[in-house]
Amino acid sequence: MKLTGLLLAIFLLSPWAYGEQANPVIQNFGYFYQIPEHAPIAANTRFKIAFDVAPAAKAGEQNNHINSLARFINMHVAHGVKPENIKLALVVHGGASVDVLSNKYYKERLGVDNKNQALIRQLLDNNTQVYVCGQSATHYQISAEQLIPGVQMALSAMTAHAQLQQQGYTLNPF
Repeated sequence: MKLTGLLLAIFLLSPWAYGEQANPVIQNFGYFYQIPEHAPIAANTRFKIAFDVAPAAKAGEQNNHINSLARFINMHVAHGVKPENIKLALVVHGGASVDVLSNKYYKERLGVDNKNQALIRQLLDNNTQVYVCGQSATHYQISAEQLIPGVQMALSAMTAHAQLQQQGYTLNPF
């Protein structure tokens, strides 16, 4: 019984559980389930969405909350939304602040590679702004120079969300 449970867990955590992901925008991340009878999405749909991430991944693991942005992009592009019509923002704070450290500083601090770096770089290359809360970063002794290139230091997560909302971004409730 334990072996069956282990095999099921391995399958559910693997890309094969999600069906074929033809030509994903974000490579090796953002797997999603195919939903054959979903409500229609208009061809001219535009998204401007901010995602809030506070919990950190375990050292050396991918932060699945950050992966949600890749899933959003891949899923919607696969269903007809133009990539240029998807603008996302990631606001990281609290313990997740370490997840946006460049690999050098992440490894110095936690002793393993930062598995979020490749994902964040792809997000940055695909219409995503990434902010780290300056208040959290200061609390966790993180400087702007230690961040993955392209990640911006905000005064605070609250500030970043307020400014994004003024720019027309909605907040993803998950």
